[in-house]
Amino acid sequence: MLAGQEKMSDRVLVRIKDLTEEKADEVVWVRGRIHTSRAKGKQCFLVLRQQQFNIQALVAVGQHASKQMVKFAANINKESIVDVEGVVRKAHQKIGGCTQQDVELHVQKIYVISLAEPRLPLQLDDAVRPEVEGEEDGRATVNQDTRLDNRVIDLRTSTSQAVFCLQSGICQLFRETLIRKGFVEIQTPKIISAASEGGANVFTVSYFKSSAYLAQSPQLYKQMCICADFEKVFCVGPVFRAEDSNTHRHLTEFVGLDIEMAFNYHYHEVVDEIADTMVQIFKGLQERFQTEIQTVNKQFPCEPFKFLEPTLRLEYREGVAMLREAGVEMGDEDDLSTPNEKLLGRLVKEKYDTDFYILDKYPLAVRPFYTMPDPVNPKNSNSYDMFMRGEEILSGAQRIHDPQLLTERAQHHGIDLEKIKAYIDSFRFGAPPHAGGGIGLERVTMLYLGLHNVRQTSMFPRDPKRLTP
Repeated sequence: MLAGQEKMSDRVLVRIKDLTEEKADEVVWVRGRIHTSRAKGKQCFLVLRQQQFNIQALVAVGQHASKQMVKFAANINKESIVDVEGVVRKAHQKIGGCTQQDVELHVQKIYVISLAEPRLPLQLDDAVRPEVEGEEDGRATVNQDTRLDNRVIDLRTSTSQAVFCLQSGICQLFRETLIRKGFVEIQTPKIISAASEGGANVFTVSYFKSSAYLAQSPQLYKQMCICADFEKVFCVGPVFRAEDSNTHRHLTEFVGLDIEMAFNYHYHEVVDEIADTMVQIFKGLQERFQTEIQTVNKQFPCEPFKFLEPTLRLEYREGVAMLREAGVEMGDEDDLSTPNEKLLGRLVKEKYDTDFYILDKYPLAVRPFYTMPDPVNPKNSNSYDMFMRGEEILSGAQRIHDPQLLTERAQHHGIDLEKIKAYIDSFRFGAPPHAGGGIGLERVTMLYLGLHNVRQTSMFPRDPKRLTP
């Protein structure tokens, strides 16, 4: 009979994270992977792993285990999945290297559910070793390409498990917060007839006898929903950017958290709503995901993420003034370069002690054609970016909702009006003033945890050089 085919109804499998001193002397069934095994005389010490939690299991010759069983257990390949029956015992001293440090499992029965091959493409202990520790001790670490080439194994590490558990929490908190605020979640098409942003960085796909494009943004459809009187909408879905950019923070496909909202008097109503949504996410992560944050920090040490409530909002000219004081030469209408972005983030942290802030009133010249000009100063715009640890995580603006002005701005930017006709036409039957923005999920996760590459927070990343796995 194959493993797993026998009757299982009398087994209640217990989660490793729930094995504490309160369960001492109980007989339990646990399913986990063999993380390590070490034979010592008539005993075998196993470490069983389940996601980011693990426990020491002892197989010893005695009433419930023969010499053959100890030998069998010691020779089960790493990463094999096993079912174990055992008694939970209090440990005589804390067990280092295990999340469950106060108890161990005394094994009575062990079944192999799925046997792993003996040779692994990478060792999980190497994959969670801090790089500094590896350099100092001369022990192996695993480089990024090896991790991504063997992503299924790499995702089993306690660090990866924690990262993507926290990332799931960001999505959950995003939805919870916006639904509580009265937003409606929408789903938008990803195969479209014209480039979302009216630009060239778009993937073309064959569409029967013609061509179509992968959506660079759900913006048109968010705005159409506002014109259809939904008032407040959000969506979570893939975004595609055909940018040949091999940086630490760019991907050709990422998950967009997008918001659009009609406002009554001023676009800052929307800015404040988005900022508060981010603050609620940060607070929720602190409250619900401390275990995951600490797990990631063991491998990638980082200062706790700091934010203010309400969120700090600076005007673009104030940011430029801070950079000039620090010795940077730039014009009033120059866009922020990546190095200047990071420098401004450090300056803001020093002055205001926050890792999260808003930069408002960008120069109109550096924003897309659909951005509403500032009615007071026509060189500025009603647009804004939000930053975490000195890197942009959201770009947003009040959108032009008047078709005549939108046409003029498109012509000013040299955009073919025929290609954006459907976009302009959507505002011809009455459109409320509205604003919104798009957030990159992977980038938020990376910056909140203080990681150094967005590929660490993309489960199966896509960039100009990677299309698999």
